[in-house]
Amino acid sequence: MKLQKKEIIKFAKMLNDKKLSALRSGNISIRYKNGFLITPSGQKYSSLKVKDIVFVNLEGEFNKKQKPSSEWRFHQDIYISKTNAKAIVHSHSTNATALSTHNKKIPSFHYMVALAGGSDIKCAKYATYGTRELSKNILKALKNRFACLIANHGQIAFGSSLADAFELAEEVDNLAKQYIKALLLGRPKLLSLKEMKKVLNKSKSYKKR
Repeated sequence: MKLQKKEIIKFAKMLNDKKLSALRSGNISIRYKNGFLITPSGQKYSSLKVKDIVFVNLEGEFNKKQKPSSEWRFHQDIYISKTNAKAIVHSHSTNATALSTHNKKIPSFHYMVALAGGSDIKCAKYATYGTRELSKNILKALKNRFACLIANHGQIAFGSSLADAFELAEEVDNLAKQYIKALLLGRPKLLSLKEMKKVLNKSKSYKKR
């Protein structure tokens, strides 16, 4: 468990270093035994210690002397509903968040959108943070996907490892940035569903999640 906690701290600090989230916003978790390890609530990543990382089981139970991230519920629901989710990265990255405030998905303007698992990256409907309603909205947007935007909030990505989930979160924010720039020039030409299906098939061997 100690190694997994250290890995969470490493990537939590990277959220700041890579500018995916500022100070203490966002959260990170890793599936562990019958639950998951997750960053604590309201603590700056720069000050995190191994003892601060919280274990929550899949029934939503945890040591009451600790306080997991206020978003632990959607981590719980993703781990329950998606057996291939081994790690989750949630961030308030600038570009993904900006796009989410318009409740816009990222369409097939670029073939790299397929890395998130589908022909687009959907935007989950807004709900108050930390609520089961938000979890339901996120799960709907993650259907057949590895990542999604969250309206007026940010983005979430999962993968077979924390490194994998973090890389996808970076890619989602980069795609959001490119799409925003493309919109400034007008309406971008989108790749057809037929072409995206080809790319999706090719991407299975490009990067496994």
